[in-house]
Amino acid sequence: MMYQVLQFVAAVYDRRSDFGDNFGDGHRPPLQGRAFRLGVLLALCLPAFGLAQNVPPAAGTPQSLPTVTLHIGKATLNTQIAATATQREIGLMYVTKLPDNDGMIFLLGDPAIATFWMKNTLIPLSVAYIDKDGVIREIYDMVPEDFSKPHVDSDLPIYRSESNQICYALETNLHWFSLNGIKPGTKIDPPPASLTKIVTP
Repeated sequence: MMYQVLQFVAAVYDRRSDFGDNFGDGHRPPLQGRAFRLGVLLALCLPAFGLAQNVPPAAGTPQSLPTVTLHIGKATLNTQIAATATQREIGLMYVTKLPDNDGMIFLLGDPAIATFWMKNTLIPLSVAYIDKDGVIREIYDMVPEDFSKPHVDSDLPIYRSESNQICYALETNLHWFSLNGIKPGTKIDPPPASLTKIVTP
């Protein structure tokens, strides 16, 4: 797409007479002037092709997944299970309101560093990174994507685990863990490893 856009801009810019780029003596304007005009053209054209900044998702639909009730410390959490790659990629995108004691657990696979972001996520969340034994290792607060400011995907914060032993991630409303006295070291019941039985026919 970027290549096609640049081809379009080059074609438009090459019609210099349409933009008054020819001087009376038939010479092209100085290099600085041409560069300035090309920059203006790029600034005008890129937004039209959706490359200048992200815009709010127009018709995204939150997903509805199988659920399980997790017991964490003294709290319970009604939790959707994101088991497939597509389900994990969508996560809680497009959700505008999450009930107080709802969340989503991501079955990530083999132990590794976990990396999350908030693309197309409209509400603030907290995420707990969990090891293979169902023990919370790390908790992070995450801010929603801010569509009030021009930005591109590379501007979005990345929430990366320090541990390389993460097998699961649990997203909740912002501060849910702290409000319920849940800290790293807390174990989840039932063990997340057992959740594949719920989502596997």
